[in-house]
Amino acid sequence: MTDNIQFQPNRRNFGALLLGGSLAVAGCSDSSSGGTRILYSTDSQPDGYPTVEAVKFMGQYLSEKTDGRLSVKSYPGGQLGSEGSTLEIAMFGGLDMTRTFAAALNNIAPLTKLFSLPFLFRSTAHQREVADGEIGETILKSLEAFGLRGLAIYDTGGRGFYTTERTIPHPSALDGMKIRVPNSDIFLATMRALGANPTPMNFSEVYQGLVQNVIEGAENNWPSYISTRHYEVAPYFSETGHFRTPDMLIISLRTWENFSSEDQALVKEAARQSVGVMRSLWDARVEDSKRTLLESGGEILSDIDTDPFRDLMGPVYEQFVTPDLAPYLEEIDRIGEAGA
Repeated sequence: MTDNIQFQPNRRNFGALLLGGSLAVAGCSDSSSGGTRILYSTDSQPDGYPTVEAVKFMGQYLSEKTDGRLSVKSYPGGQLGSEGSTLEIAMFGGLDMTRTFAAALNNIAPLTKLFSLPFLFRSTAHQREVADGEIGETILKSLEAFGLRGLAIYDTGGRGFYTTERTIPHPSALDGMKIRVPNSDIFLATMRALGANPTPMNFSEVYQGLVQNVIEGAENNWPSYISTRHYEVAPYFSETGHFRTPDMLIISLRTWENFSSEDQALVKEAARQSVGVMRSLWDARVEDSKRTLLESGGEILSDIDTDPFRDLMGPVYEQFVTPDLAPYLEEIDRIGEAGA
């Protein structure tokens, strides 16, 4: 995930961002004329990360299906800038594709706020059914009004609480606890509703914050928890799944509209195929992360009854759910109740 999730497009900065990325996209051929086309894609995550590997697979798929006419050149590890800056470049047509945390789109594309709501999904299976269905496609298409086109939704599991002293079986265990959160209104409101004391902090400062007792815990997904070694100082992980905000693979609308309808369908199919690759890699990494914690002597609390947590979310939903979002929430609930 990213900490910089309050994205605001700024045309004045576009030229500097494009220069900073050193992109040579202008020389690429127009796909609609049948020429060779390289899609330039970026990701702030490092090489080997599930989303990075999924986009590589997408490029291989396209190359094989078109005998090399379409391909993808990937720039992982933030080589072309932060998620916010590369998203802006894509909006203005200076970059073909970027992977971004869905919450980064909340300020510009209202429907993406759905995926940022707490306790929206009851399970990973529930989330994946919604993401793969009509609601997911509607959200992806809604980005067209903002110079973008969504290609795929890469779910990144449920976030849990990790703490220095105890697990979190019930909201009462969070009462007054200083929990690090990203500087996001919806994250802050959710933690307050649960009774915690939300403490915004840069992600890079969390380890020292835990060591120095500035905070008593934080929340994130399994791979982030382990890769940052936060488990060394906060060995109690509670699988509350309070947020299941996904990543999204996005293409510049300018690039998308330069494709023929046949190539649009092919690119979309390649992106869809990449979702399975990403999920397989992600699920394996989650299991590896759990083993790492247990082998280090840490503790995992699973099978948590989340109803008491959900029951406290009324004020959060009243604050952030607009009339436009309400029908989608009803459908998501219906899918969950059907046993997704």
